[in-house]
Amino acid sequence: MSYAHTITMDAPFDEAVQLTKAALAEQGFGVLTEIDLHATFAVKLGAEQAEAVGEYIILGACNPVLASRAVAADPSIGALLPCNVVVRRAVGATATTVQAIDPAIMVQLSHAPEIKDVAADADTRLRAALASMLTPR
Repeated sequence: MSYAHTITMDAPFDEAVQLTKAALAEQGFGVLTEIDLHATFAVKLGAEQAEAVGEYIILGACNPVLASRAVAADPSIGALLPCNVVVRRAVGATATTVQAIDPAIMVQLSHAPEIKDVAADADTRLRAALASMLTPR
């Protein structure tokens, strides 16, 4: 089973990050965290490791209504929140990749039956966000 939904787009990296944030917002997700892996690697591991990872940002996306429902059903589910969305572009690449976690992972890891509905809703929204990024604006 794949654990992420993936699209590839011709947009430059910075533009892809902005498009991703806007698409997530259209689906009710806010970005709680933004981890610049390239910058972190540069500081912690050196320039060579930063170059090897390329441009790479992890966005912690959260839909508060869905998160509230999930935590009410299974308080431990917070360990899987927020939904991570990755925007990355390898050195020399001509396209940018955007990946969103497949919320079905939550269903596999939780015993709470309500999680299935929450995950299905989150999945629909994340897939819609990715699909909208492939539609000309």
